[in-house]
Amino acid sequence: MTDKDALIQPDRGQKATDIHLVDKAGFEAWLKTLSAPQRTALEAQKFKGSGYSTAIVPDGDGWFAVGGVADVNALSSWCMAKLAEALPASTYRLANGEAGKALLGWQTAQYRFDRYRSEAEDDGDRILLTKEAKAIDAAVAEARATALVRDLVNTPAEDMGPAQLEAEAEALAKAHGAKVTVTKGDRLESEFPMVHGVGRAASREHAPRMIELNWGSDKHPRVALVGKGVCFDSGGLDIKPAKSMELMKKDMGGAAHVLALAGLIMGAGLKVRLQVLIPAVENAISGNAFRPGDILRSRKGLSVEIGNTDAEGRLILADALALASESAPELVLDFATLTGAARVALGPDLPALFARRDETAAALAQAGKAVDDEVWPMPLHKPYGEYLKSDVADLNNAGGNGFAGAIVAAMFLDKFVGDGTDWAHFDTYAWRPAPKPGRPKGGDALGLRAAWRMLQTRYS
Repeated sequence: MTDKDALIQPDRGQKATDIHLVDKAGFEAWLKTLSAPQRTALEAQKFKGSGYSTAIVPDGDGWFAVGGVADVNALSSWCMAKLAEALPASTYRLANGEAGKALLGWQTAQYRFDRYRSEAEDDGDRILLTKEAKAIDAAVAEARATALVRDLVNTPAEDMGPAQLEAEAEALAKAHGAKVTVTKGDRLESEFPMVHGVGRAASREHAPRMIELNWGSDKHPRVALVGKGVCFDSGGLDIKPAKSMELMKKDMGGAAHVLALAGLIMGAGLKVRLQVLIPAVENAISGNAFRPGDILRSRKGLSVEIGNTDAEGRLILADALALASESAPELVLDFATLTGAARVALGPDLPALFARRDETAAALAQAGKAVDDEVWPMPLHKPYGEYLKSDVADLNNAGGNGFAGAIVAAMFLDKFVGDGTDWAHFDTYAWRPAPKPGRPKGGDALGLRAAWRMLQTRYS
């Protein structure tokens, strides 16, 4: 795991290598400013100004770097990430303008998860100097939050069980003067029966629990963050195929997102009364595992027939959302790696966003576009709630017909959120199956910065 806080530094005239950013529209004009040997060097490297392309150009006794971007006048978060990956370790500055949003990608491109490597792959740091001094702290904070999500999701389940999530929450609370309360054992069974029911088959070392973090003044609006903390999902007695189980260490990705988001909120001193809730379990198999056909009583009092033990995430979220609603929050956001249906519909990059209020959905979608962390609004289509009907309980945890899986899951959660509460649900993947500049393969934050930008706008 990495600590890259020093990758962005104030430009005080230090010695640095220049980086020129060029787009296709301005490439030919820029090329004319170069000497013949420099143009020959670019031609040899087949550099034509296309996005994410890089080259090194001789310049007297030294050299400068050049990077292709889509638009030099509208830099994206990731447009300089390839440079940060490809250039040799050194100190750099932009020769034409400032990096803006690209400060983030410069850092995230240098992320490494090396906790389990006997020899860490450390080829040195690429440091970027900037005159945007006020932007440094914000860019570093967002990169650090992204790295936290990646680190937690990338860590295998044996080392990232419910107890380890609790330890992460405790460390976060200690850093920001927050308070953590943990409910487990007999109290968990009594107060959060569905969390207990899902997690009771796990070993003692991975026993289920409800983790709650509180921070801020009662004078400020109450905001609740809820994160799905299924530290490993076997599917339960409705066991997953082996291939589907390979990535299930990432099923606590929702918990990772809310911990990172809470860190951003507290670090910035946002004027909110923050409550973070993480129902942390392992969906394991043993003689006391909950079964298809069982009926679990929820914290809200609704009875839930188990149609599928592999639809466990919504069960634990339901108890947490019920608790969050009891404090009459102004806003509730939840993050969960909830359904494969969302990935079928939207692929790995786009979290499915469900919100009760159109203005909240619009604010989150707009925020996501602004920070290159897009989300895709989906409908809370009430008629699909009929798919959750049960013959013997208040509702079933799984729709039986296979239709609209992400919507049906969101409609299940909706039943446990307090009436009239402004609530939004992110069905995120928390994983990148193939690398992109600034975004290596593995655990990743998807929807995190969209939520953070919206909260900043709303509560600043």
